[in-house]
Amino acid sequence: MAAPSKATVVLKTVKKITVQFSPFQSNVRSTREFLAMVGSEKARATNANCQVISLVKHEDSEPVVDITYVDGERLVMKGAKLTGMEMLSAFQSRCTAKDPQAKSAAKK
Repeated sequence: MAAPSKATVVLKTVKKITVQFSPFQSNVRSTREFLAMVGSEKARATNANCQVISLVKHEDSEPVVDITYVDGERLVMKGAKLTGMEMLSAFQSRCTAKDPQAKSAAKK
């Protein structure tokens, strides 16, 4: 299994991330990769108050990532049709848009 590129995951603007999947389905790889990236110690250290919850289902359920931001907005991604990097890219672009410090750093 090829390791995804080492992108920096910052959870500062995130309140909760719920990742649910059935480990026996063939289309859960990207969802599991995303969970590994946001659940890493380094990512979790960027926001100690962010909950990262994994729900392992035992039925034919679609892999889903449900993200709740601190401002109440939600982002729901269906992992069956996305790659791990596509999910991470969508997640990070939303986080950057919500963080004024990240916006000013990106402009420099």
